[in-house]
Amino acid sequence: MGFSEAEIRRYSRQMLLAEVGGEGQARLRAARVLVVGAGGLGGPAALYLTAAGVGTLGILDSDAVELSNLGRQILYDTKDLNRPKVFAAQARLEALNPDVRVVPHLARLAEANARELVGGYHVVVEASDNLGTKFLVNEACVDGGIPLVVGAVAGWEGQLLVVLPGTSACYRCVYRGEPEAGTIPSCEVAGILGPVAGAVGSLQAVAALRLCLGLPTATDGGRLLFYDGAAGETTTVTVQRDPACPACGNGAR
Repeated sequence: MGFSEAEIRRYSRQMLLAEVGGEGQARLRAARVLVVGAGGLGGPAALYLTAAGVGTLGILDSDAVELSNLGRQILYDTKDLNRPKVFAAQARLEALNPDVRVVPHLARLAEANARELVGGYHVVVEASDNLGTKFLVNEACVDGGIPLVVGAVAGWEGQLLVVLPGTSACYRCVYRGEPEAGTIPSCEVAGILGPVAGAVGSLQAVAALRLCLGLPTATDGGRLLFYDGAAGETTTVTVQRDPACPACGNGAR
């Protein structure tokens, strides 16, 4: 379990927590976490996971940094424009904490590669901006028995769901299928307040760290958390595992 003097100084404040200590910090150092989507949610999640000393952090995204990203995607700055997000993220995160191995995955998630990409990780943080990707990640994690932290955000509002395969409701239990085109406006249409994405991404990091530490999460047992930035409120709704769910139900593949 030995830590260098620099590691002890770096992680000293969180190692003072009874739930962490030296044993917990060693668990974090051994953990492998994948962040799917390096945008408004994935950026703050990745920064906090890196700062906490997660041993291996995968970053999966296929996009490059655009000027419109910089109002909310705090992982990047102006010099990163037009650079693939995964490589800009890798440079920033390695500069923040060289103890962490950052693995860039410059890829677009698809049914053909989803299970392979998530398969080498202990926890997955789903931080993309579309339901199709969320469903793919959910099903790959359910099939692989990998805990999943799903976040979503639009306007002033965000959501968080922790999926424990075989125990809790999965994302497909809650949202059975994709809505009709145009039903849910994108950020380009509806807008988004940057710190709302930051708040939900930070909550995703907390949930992922609790999973890495082997602690029960605040949203265990199928509780969907809603964050309302305009009202300054959070609420939770209990969601039950659906026996007829095509991803995790009794008849699922």
